[in-house]
Formats: sequence, structure tokens, C-alpha cells
Amino acid sequence: MSNSPHSPEIPFAPHPVSAAEVIPGDLIALTPDDAERDCWYVVMHTLPETPETIRLALRPPLGGADRDEVLGRNLRVTVACHRMDVGAIPRLDSPDLTAVEFRDGDRVTSLRVVDPRADEVSYVRRWGVWHRDLDGAADEVATDAEVRGWGGAEYVVRHQPRPDREVTASGPRRVVVTGLGAVTPLGVGVGELWRGLLDGRHGIRELDGEEFAELPVRVAGTVPVDPAELLPRAAARRMNRAAQFAVLAAREAWDDAGFVAGGTRESGLDPERVGVSLGAILGDASVLVGGDRKLRDKGPRAVSPLTTPMTVPSQAASQVSLDLHITGEARTVTAACASGTEAIGAAIDRIRYGRVDIALAGGAEAVVTPAIMASFAAMRALSTHAPADGSSPSRPFGKDRDGFVNGEGAGVLVLEAEEHARARGARIYCEAAGWGLSADAHHMAAPDPSGAGVALAVRRAVRDAGGHVVDVVHVNAHATATVEGDCAEAEALRAVFGRRSLPVTALKGHLGHLQGAAGGVEAVATVLTLHHGVVPPTVGGGELDDALGLDVVVGVRRELPEGGDLALSNSFGFGGHNAVLALRRVG
Repeated sequence: MSNSPHSPEIPFAPHPVSAAEVIPGDLIALTPDDAERDCWYVVMHTLPETPETIRLALRPPLGGADRDEVLGRNLRVTVACHRMDVGAIPRLDSPDLTAVEFRDGDRVTSLRVVDPRADEVSYVRRWGVWHRDLDGAADEVATDAEVRGWGGAEYVVRHQPRPDREVTASGPRRVVVTGLGAVTPLGVGVGELWRGLLDGRHGIRELDGEEFAELPVRVAGTVPVDPAELLPRAAARRMNRAAQFAVLAAREAWDDAGFVAGGTRESGLDPERVGVSLGAILGDASVLVGGDRKLRDKGPRAVSPLTTPMTVPSQAASQVSLDLHITGEARTVTAACASGTEAIGAAIDRIRYGRVDIALAGGAEAVVTPAIMASFAAMRALSTHAPADGSSPSRPFGKDRDGFVNGEGAGVLVLEAEEHARARGARIYCEAAGWGLSADAHHMAAPDPSGAGVALAVRRAVRDAGGHVVDVVHVNAHATATVEGDCAEAEALRAVFGRRSLPVTALKGHLGHLQGAAGGVEAVATVLTLHHGVVPPTVGGGELDDALGLDVVVGVRRELPEGGDLALSNSFGFGGHNAVLALRRVG
């Protein structure tokens, strides 16, 4: 609020006069120093005191408490403006905030009333701290003690308690996470994933197959067991490798959520109220490559009739639906490396608005194949580092980062309407609070170096979660370890969060880049970070690039800070696809 909301801009023309010459309506500064620091008063009325002195009743031009001054008639004062409307200047007092019990959501405004060109400053209390801007990068904050000390002769302070919220039954439903499942280069199961992350281990290996022998890059994040051996043989033969990962991760998440093995009917659920939402770029590219090879080598009769259904990216979602008898819906999201995160976001909305009550959501991918490895190498997108002495070739935010490491796996969350989960007494990991999308519209492969699209997705995710930027306590970064990609993401995070210390971790040093599955697996890790209150370290074996200006957790795990409740999981893909998931810890 500039000046007074009801008065025009005050014309300033400072000039010295004697105290005897001032009249009511004059805007004056008593000393040159007061004029220099914009400390002005309106003369409300004058009264002769003695033959040599005059009494002036003064009030700040934006309203405030009155003061009397007895001045010598010949004393020189500065007049900036004549004939202000004294009747329009309110008499105001600041309340005593000493005994006020502040609550989060309260607002305090402060206006320097002696400066007619002043702006009102507003602070909102959040997590026990007063913030000038809840969604700004500038970290302008004040403590309760500082706010209680505001006021004085030159300021008017106002305290606005937060309004009591009305509880209504209408509006979107809250969505919570009740189950987790994962198959990753660190092993099969969420336990293997979490232990590996906390211990700083990686699952990136040399590719020793004959088909990889001539490739310029022969390292990848591969799952260390054959998923087909963990499934019934007849079922496994009808699934591509990505679908096998997805079914294993979905089964684990289903069990972790407290449902009965076998699926919806065995668990007493209406299968029409359960859905599947999985992300994939290609799913399993090897099926199509293998079918083409058989066609060329042995003719059309050698091509399996399962080639087409096992090639489509939607195979993973279909197989999870079949395996658990889920009939509500089985959707597949293809949005490059943001696919898994976008699939989770889509499932959140399906539950929010009552389309289903439960959804298995995440991503699955199996694209460690010679042609794709060769293509990435030709793009100069792959890291040329080799695993040595236990260090990872993938070095997110590292000074010597030179590209990503291709990977495979699956990560699945069980999402559930909160009232449904609580009615059955489910264990709740956290709230799936919101998500945000954007598009760079910059280049088919390279990220926008400004990070503007990424920053937009981050802000949208926080807003969709009903939160503010100051609520965020952790970011699980996309951080592929490419020079341009890490810079763009860092630029975006600095634009949104400023230079405040916000612990950031990146998992691709542990896992490689799991492509369409990356968002699912990284969401699982972010859920566990909130649930356990621990941020896993970023690994990569190299020195961090300090120029990025991020607080990257390295070396050892770190306790999740207090003073907020949101964690973000970022995913960005070729073509400028940006997706961010916002998760909220529950007390």
C-alpha cells in the first residue's frame, strides 16, 4: 500500500522556512537530518506558546500518533508541501504485541507512517517464522521477538490473526501413499533400494554381453537378477522385461499397502475402483529388435505372435492390471524421462476427483539394448567414465560430470484416497499432495538453459499441493549428470528458492538414469525420505560443481530439516517435458 489509499501523490518541493511561518496543513521536517531520512509530519494546528516560541501539533502524514513540539519562532524547518487535508489523516496507534500468541497463518503489516511515499510491508507467519514472501526466492524473514519489537513513533504495525477455517465436505479428496515397490540396479525390493541409497552404493555395471562388445560405452545401471526367474514361467513368457519389473514392483507395493496377495478380489476390493497408471518411454525395445532379427534371419514364420503386444509401451500397465485383476483403468503415460512422475500425477487427480479410490502408479523401463546405447553414445549423452574403486560413472552435480548412465527398473506407489486408507487402518507414508507440469518449448533434446520451464513446474507443484515455497524442505533432483541438464535444473532451483539452504539429493549416481521408470523409483525414495526423516547422500565419486550454488547432500546421509513439510521429486525429459511431484509428510 503506497502512501494513503485515499490521497493523491504528494507534490514534494522542500524549502526552508522559520517555525513562525508554518500553518496547518504544512508537511514539515524538523531538522535537516529528518528531511534527509524522510521523516515528515503534518502540522495539524499551531498555538503561540510565548512571544519567542510556538507550539505545533504534529501527526505523521500516513496516520499515527500525535506529538507536540515547542519551537523557537526563528528556528529553521523544512517544508515539503502546503495545505494537506488534515481531516483526512487518521490518528492511529500500534497494538501492544507483547502478550499476543502468534499462530502460523497470522499476518503483520508495518508502515513507516512518517514517510508519505512509504510502502506497507507485510509478513506472514509460517513454521514459526515470519516471511516477507512465502513464494519468493528472497529469504526475508523475522522472528517472533523481532516482530514484537516493531512499532515506535515512526511506524504503525497491524496484527491480523489468521481466520478460523471452516471444515467442509466438498472439494478434492486428499491422496496418500500406502504402499511402495521397486526393482532397481541396487536389487529387487524397496529394502535393497533404501539400504543402497543410505550406504552410498551404486548398481552401475560393465555390460559384458557379446552384443555390446563394439560399443564405445559399455556401462549401465542394470537389475542384478533376471526378473523372469521371480515370476511363474508361463506368465513371464508373455511379458517383456519392463512389464516383469512392473509386476514385481506392483506386487511388492500391493503387499506393502496391506492388501492380500492375488489382487482386488482376494482383498475384498471393487476392481472397478482401482486403477493403474504407469510411465514408459519404450517399455522394452529388445522385443521389436528381436522380432526384426528373426524376420531377417529365418523369415516371417519365426516371428512370435506375441511380438506386437509385448512391444507396445502400455504392456507394463496391462500386465499389472491382469496380475492384480484391476479393471478401473490401466493407463500409460509417455513423456520421455518425465513419464513416471507424470503417471503418478495423473493418478493423484483420478483419485482426487473420485474416478478411482486406489491406484498403482509409477514407471517401468528396460532399454539397455545395443541400438539405444549406441544412439545415446552418438549423441555424446553418455558418461565415458568407467566404474573404478567403487565410484560411480554417473556424477550428478559433479565438476567432472560428462553424461548420464543408461539404466532400467521399476518403481510403483500405491496411492489411495485418505478416507479409504483410514477406514481400513492402513499405514500412511505421506500425502501425495500435488504435482506440476510445464514444457520448455526450446529444443528436441537440449534443456532450456534458463531453467524457466523447470521453475514453472516446481511452482505449479507447490501451488497444487496448497503450499508455499517456504514449505519445501527437500528436493530429489532429476540431475542426470549432463553438463547442460544439471546447470538448467540448478538455475531453476535458485530462481525458485534463492540461496537458502535446501538439501538436494540426486539418485542417478546410485542407479543410472532409469528413463521412464526414473520418476517412479525416485518418488519411492522421496516418500522414504519423508517417512524416515533422512536424506540419502548423492554419490558419484567426483568433486561437486560449486558454481551451481546448491546444497547437495554428499558423503553421508542427513537429517531432514524441520520448518516445512513438502518434498519435491523432479523429472525432466527430452523435448522439454517437465514434471514435479510434491509430497507432504504427515504427523
